[in-house]
Amino acid sequence: MKKFLFTATALCFLALSAFVIPQQNVKSEESEHPRIAKAIHEINDAIEYMEKAPHDFGGHKAAAIADSKAAVKSLKLAMAYRAKADNAKGK
Repeated sequence: MKKFLFTATALCFLALSAFVIPQQNVKSEESEHPRIAKAIHEINDAIEYMEKAPHDFGGHKAAAIADSKAAVKSLKLAMAYRAKADNAKGK
């Protein structure tokens, strides 16, 4: 049991460390890809607006919010990938 917990903890640590990107690199990616950074900001604004809206946009509110959150997640992953790739190159 101890061996399993150690292995599981080690795997979780490795998985998490693979996605930890220095903030400076993320910021540089935002400056290199301003349209993506702006899209993330604009989509987050739209999500906030929809969440506060009293109506359900013809029954599409929940799906629109979920799809928008998925889009933000994908865009952030794309930026994180670029930051990680640039970090590996020593940029």
